[in-house]
Amino acid sequence: MAEKKKEAKNQVAKGIATVAKAGENREYRLKTLYREHVAPELQKKFGYKNVHQIPRLEKVVLNMGLGDVKDNAKAFQQAVEEMKQISGQKPVITQARKSVANFKIREGMNVGCKVTLRGARMYDFLDKLMNVVLPRVRDFKGVPTKSFDGRGSYAMGVKEQLIFPEITYEQVEKIRGMDICIVTTANTDEEAKELLSLLGMPFARN
Repeated sequence: MAEKKKEAKNQVAKGIATVAKAGENREYRLKTLYREHVAPELQKKFGYKNVHQIPRLEKVVLNMGLGDVKDNAKAFQQAVEEMKQISGQKPVITQARKSVANFKIREGMNVGCKVTLRGARMYDFLDKLMNVVLPRVRDFKGVPTKSFDGRGSYAMGVKEQLIFPEITYEQVEKIRGMDICIVTTANTDEEAKELLSLLGMPFARN
């Protein structure tokens, strides 16, 4: 089993590509890895009696704060476009819920953007994040292991959008970071961590 799992992860690491080019049932290597190796391994380790109890990925949420360019329509739109290129999906503009005089923010003002990825795009993004993007981070030693919320979600941040292959350095006006939240159906931090580890998340060694 260990050799098969290692072989499957090696297949994931070779690049980003779909098994099928169109249709709602498109399969990505990460999904194949989950179905054929990760799910059985989780069931074996935690002793789930029902396959529906096995933790799985639910969605990935990307969020970028843009309060510093709230009054600069061009810069704001460029940041939104970068988020679109990174995620492969049109972002939703987030607005201020209340006015904050000290920051010159009025209720309803555009202050950021976010994207919620599910299904094929979710698997595609995570495949890219774990096997292409994170290894490009300078002096990368793994992602934190203590960023779970106890309810199956894992949150992390990236400091610059330049680590994503879709972004061209010459076209970037300002380096921006973003928050990434991976939501799973796991009930505990241990289960969520094991799920992401088996999928290939490079956690830092304690």
